[in-house]
Amino acid sequence: MDFQHMIPCLKETAHAILGVDSPTGFTARAVETAEQMARAMGYETRRSKKGNLTILVESRDQTRTVGICAHVDTLGLMVRAITPAGELMFTKVGGAVLPSLHGEYCKIYTRDGRIYTGTILSLSPAAHVFDDARTRPQDEQNMYVRVDEKVHSAEDVRALGIEVGDYICYDPKTVFTDSGFLKSRFIDDKGSVSILLTLLRWMKESGKRPRCNVEVTFTVYEELGHGGATFSPDLEELLAVDMGCVGADLNCDEYHVSICAADSSGPFDYGMVSRLVSLAKENGIPAVLDVYPHYSSDVAVAWKSGLDAPAALIGPGVQASHGMERTHLEAMLGTMALVERYLDCQ
Repeated sequence: MDFQHMIPCLKETAHAILGVDSPTGFTARAVETAEQMARAMGYETRRSKKGNLTILVESRDQTRTVGICAHVDTLGLMVRAITPAGELMFTKVGGAVLPSLHGEYCKIYTRDGRIYTGTILSLSPAAHVFDDARTRPQDEQNMYVRVDEKVHSAEDVRALGIEVGDYICYDPKTVFTDSGFLKSRFIDDKGSVSILLTLLRWMKESGKRPRCNVEVTFTVYEELGHGGATFSPDLEELLAVDMGCVGADLNCDEYHVSICAADSSGPFDYGMVSRLVSLAKENGIPAVLDVYPHYSSDVAVAWKSGLDAPAALIGPGVQASHGMERTHLEAMLGTMALVERYLDCQ
């Protein structure tokens, strides 16, 4: 299936989803955005008690149901302490590569609804002042957020409504280049969320239906390892759509779909992986097989939580994961095509 005509929709959807801050535990607005998109297309939805969004897709065969998942939660930061000088010390929410955040703009969300801007900096930020400006470690003990308000003390900061436990969300800086690249933070995994929402729109516009019923679930705690703990027990299979890794001795690059044979939790279902490989070959979809020893997904927690169903994982190749990420439209469209062939839409 050639999805070139869906590129404008894919770009629009990606900008909308990536533009909503949603670090793990702070995902309500992103879930609402995705839910509004799905309902506008005519799909029914439901939410789990933990906040996962499931979009229900009816099929040609009403007797079977498979699951597809991606995660809408991202990396982020949280205020850990406020120094006597009014600096915000932070802790990570998820596994951000902190050196990549030095100098990034961010927003601080207070619990009473106020939003302030700031910049993530080293505690030795000025080369003209600090001897260790170029050598000081860039970690949670040596970085802070400079708030864009006139503050000189912890009391000044607290007077703004900022307190320990407030979320700090750094800018995604989303750009589609003329050469077809998507550059942004949080392509893991909002790139996949955008792919699935675009595929759902294609189904509605083309009148195509999958072979069996589908529950498309966007989870909200994947980055902390328990997003997929509450999938429906009625699922006969689960296909996770997450990012593919680029680098080292891996086959995947930014132009291919990654079919993950195994990750840090062990191998995925052999039959599903083999079927996905065959579907890619039969349909000319640019896909490669890889093993990711430093990777985990919603599949692992689903299995550990008792999901009695085979599962597999695919996704577009993403370079510089958990940092300033990049992928290409070729990988995103390839992923969309492989999901469509897996669902056997007609």
